[in-house]
Amino acid sequence: MSRQYINTAIDYPNAAPHMGHAMEKILADVCARWFRLRGDEVRFQVGTDEHGIKIQRTAEKEGVTPQELVDRNAVLFKDLFDKLNISYDFFVRTSNKKIHYPTVLEMWKKLAKDGWLEKRSYTGLYCVGCEEFKTKRDLEDGMCVNHKKAPEEVKEENWFFRLSDRSDYLKELLSKKPEDGGYKVVPEFRSKEVFSFIEQGLPDVSFSRPKSTLYWGVPVPDDKDQVMYVWCDNLTNYISTLGYLTDKEDKKWWDDAEVTHVIGKDITRFHALNWPAMLDCVGIKTPDRLLVHGFLTSEGEKMSKSTGNVVVPDEVLEKFGGDPDPLRFYLSHEVPVGRDGDFSWDRIEKLYDSKLRNDLGNLLNRVLVLLKKERGKLGDFGSDPKLLGDKWKKYQESMNAFRLEDGVSLAVELATECNQFIDKNKPWELKGDEKINLLTQLAEALRHVALMLLPFTPGTSERILKQLDLKAPATLEGKTDWGAEKSWKKVGEAEILFEPLE
Repeated sequence: MSRQYINTAIDYPNAAPHMGHAMEKILADVCARWFRLRGDEVRFQVGTDEHGIKIQRTAEKEGVTPQELVDRNAVLFKDLFDKLNISYDFFVRTSNKKIHYPTVLEMWKKLAKDGWLEKRSYTGLYCVGCEEFKTKRDLEDGMCVNHKKAPEEVKEENWFFRLSDRSDYLKELLSKKPEDGGYKVVPEFRSKEVFSFIEQGLPDVSFSRPKSTLYWGVPVPDDKDQVMYVWCDNLTNYISTLGYLTDKEDKKWWDDAEVTHVIGKDITRFHALNWPAMLDCVGIKTPDRLLVHGFLTSEGEKMSKSTGNVVVPDEVLEKFGGDPDPLRFYLSHEVPVGRDGDFSWDRIEKLYDSKLRNDLGNLLNRVLVLLKKERGKLGDFGSDPKLLGDKWKKYQESMNAFRLEDGVSLAVELATECNQFIDKNKPWELKGDEKINLLTQLAEALRHVALMLLPFTPGTSERILKQLDLKAPATLEGKTDWGAEKSWKKVGEAEILFEPLE
C-alpha cells in the first residue's frame, strides 16, 4: 500500500465559490477516490486562503471585520464541497492561529536565519486580484491578463525571498523524475511553461507588505511594521496542518507519502518555483507532483458578471435535484485534464439525457426488470462475451497517468456496448437458462460500469450496485475479474436512476 497526500489550492473567500472552484475540487476528488480504490492510504486536504488585500478591502467595503467576512464565506465553500460529495479529510483555514500560524512563523524565522530573506525598498506594479507584483512582460496593453485591470503602482519597503538564487536548483529538480527526487508537472506541456519562466530569469519574490497597507495577515517575526504577504502564508498550508517545523510534526503524510498538489494554470509558477525553493531552503522534501488544470468558460466565453454568463454551482445542482453526479460527470467527461473547458447548459442536459439517463439508467432498468420476471435470480456468468475485454487495463493506465477523461470514457463505452449487446441478442425473446444467463452477463457488465464510475459519480455507482444487490467496495482488489463476485446470486429492486429533466 502506498501513502498519498493530495491537496488543492486553497480558495479565496472574498466572495461565494464559483464553477472554477467546483471543477478543481471535483478533479482532486476523482484522484483521491481513485487512489483509495487502488488500495492507497489517502489524506485529502482543501481549504481557504483567508488573508490579504482583497479580503481586507472587501471587508471594509461591507462594513465588517476581515475575520467576520472569512468566517461567513468559508462556510459557503465547505457547504459546496459537501454538496459536490468531495471526500476531503481536512479543511484548512489560514486564519486559524492554533493550527496554521505556528508553522508559518517558524518557516519565516528559518528562512530569515539562513539568509534567504532580505529587506529592501521596491517600486512595482501590483495586481490586487492576483495578490502579486507584475512585470511589464506579464501584462497585455498594460492590463493584468487574468483580471483585465491595470495594476496599481506601489512604492514600499518589503521583505523579499531570494528566488533568483535558486534557478539552477529548480532546473535540476524539475528535470528529474519523482522517483529520483524530482518534481513532476502534469500534463507535460505545463512543465515547458515553467521552464520558460526560469529561462526568462527568476525575480526575487515579495514576502511581506507594510502594515500600513496590509494589516490583515500573519505578522512578520521581529518586524512590527510588516505583515506576511501571500506566499509564506498561503503555500505553507500544505504542511502547517501536519505540524511541520513545530513539536507536532506528522511526517508520514509528507516525507513518507507521495504528495500531489492540484492547482489552476494561473498559479503554476508559484507552486512549481516559489514553493519547492522555499521547502529546500528549510530542508523539507519537495512535493512529487503538480497536477495543473485549465480554466472553465461559459458558452465559449470567459465567465463575467458584466456579460451575465456566470454559472453558479448551486444552480446546476438545483437543475438536477441536488444530485452532484451530473455535474461531476460533465466536468470529468468534457474537460481534459490540463486543458481549458467549457460549461454549456445545452451540452450538460444532452449529456445527461443521452449518457446517464438513457445509456446507463435505462440499461440498468431493462436488465433488472427482465431479471425480476425470472424471480431476480442470477444464472451462469460464463466468460466475458467480449464486453469487458482489456478495458480494465486501459482504465488503470489512464487513471494512473491522470488522463481521467479517458477513464470515464471507458465506463461510458462499456455501457454503450451493453446496450448494443442487449439490442442484438434480444433477451426478451429468449427462454429458460439461455435468457437468465444472458441477463446475468449484462448484470455483471453493469457491475463493472459501476466500479469504473466510482471515482467520478460515487453516488450513482452506489445506487447501481445497490439495485444489483451489491455494495460498493473499499478497494478494487479482487473485484475487476469477470465473475469475481462468487456469492452474488440475485439482484435487487429496480429504481429510476436519473429522473427526466423538466
